[in-house]
Amino acid sequence: MAEPTAPGAPARAGEPTPTTIDSLIARYDVLLFDAYGVLVSHSGALPGAREALDAIDAAGKRFFVVTNDASKLPATAAARYRAFGLPVTADHMITSGMLLADAGLAGAACMVLGTPDTVEYVRAAGGVPVPPAEDGRYDAVIVGDDAGYPFLDTLDVALTALYRHIDRGDPVRLLLPNPDLVYPKGPDRWGFTAGGAAMLIEAALARRFPRRAPRFERLGKPNTPLFDLARRRAGTDAIVMIGDQLETDIAGARAAGIDAALLATGVSRWADRGDDAPRPTYLLATIAAAK
Repeated sequence: MAEPTAPGAPARAGEPTPTTIDSLIARYDVLLFDAYGVLVSHSGALPGAREALDAIDAAGKRFFVVTNDASKLPATAAARYRAFGLPVTADHMITSGMLLADAGLAGAACMVLGTPDTVEYVRAAGGVPVPPAEDGRYDAVIVGDDAGYPFLDTLDVALTALYRHIDRGDPVRLLLPNPDLVYPKGPDRWGFTAGGAAMLIEAALARRFPRRAPRFERLGKPNTPLFDLARRRAGTDAIVMIGDQLETDIAGARAAGIDAALLATGVSRWADRGDDAPRPTYLLATIAAAK
């Protein structure tokens, strides 16, 4: 097996280097994990997740969970992962919902599509949640999750409100903490997430206003702010991101100058990549540590 490159070094030309979780733990001070598709699915912890986190602790290293999930506050997410048997606390969580704090929402009237925790992220950022209504007046529409509201009915209301805003010439911001399109619900089961809902809204706006339709500001991965936050929390550049989606986990980490390992058991398959796919530093067949 090829040796991993040094932390922070550019990825090698050619194919990514096959590696193991044990090699990454030995090489890096801090490991960053995507949540869904790497550590958990909708129904529980994924194979090898507990062993990997235990091995990190045994080696005296640290980890964070870097997730586009804006449907859960850190404490809520950590409690769910602990219920799945994973040793995760709120301090381990770095979520896209945290990025709303720097989105300039102070005093803004916000239509929030998401869970009660999504609404709390908006409140914590200074935004004023206003219930969805076709005749409502909003400064921002925030799609935080695909759950927590009647999906199609609420999208219809949001679309109507946005059409009316644009017809009046009233500016409105569109914010998307979670740009992911799909996520793993369980073994060989998949679902749409907030990014899919945002794409529906964008397509409908472009159909009516092809020259002036607003687009969502995408806050989470692959954009760099979430990785910059992770680096600050880690306090070191000796970090590696482990994810299952080329377009978000891998592209974002590499753009932020962070080494990245693509887990083969998730959404993206390296063998099926497109010609312009972002290239991970490593390929990881499993996150299970050696016994």
